[in-house]
Amino acid sequence: MQKLTPVLYVEAIEPALPFWIDRLGFEKTAAVPQGERLGFVILQKGGVEIMYQTRESVAEDVPALVDTPMGGSCLFVQVDDLDAVARALEGITPVVPRRKTFYGADELIVREPCGNVVTFAQFDQQAG
Repeated sequence: MQKLTPVLYVEAIEPALPFWIDRLGFEKTAAVPQGERLGFVILQKGGVEIMYQTRESVAEDVPALVDTPMGGSCLFVQVDDLDAVARALEGITPVVPRRKTFYGADELIVREPCGNVVTFAQFDQQAG
């Protein structure tokens, strides 16, 4: 195995773009239109990549997956500077306030605009 990239199924991709691009600095590396909206997009920053696909696009692309729940995924993103992420996400109410975990992470957990939970975690140099 070489890489794992989550594909999040959502009703609409556009609400998620400002969260990833404007706030966190991701770039759109691929986009597939679906009528007047996006049907699929790949977002990337450094070694982190995430894909979004709409229900309409899934129905056309892989009909067997159209009943997959939308907006209920959980992502865990390891970061080098959680303070910078917290500043970028200022104004977004966390799902869980910033905390230290038993496994040595400083975490901030939020819900992105499509309903998916995203945990940003920074590990101590010695623990991570």
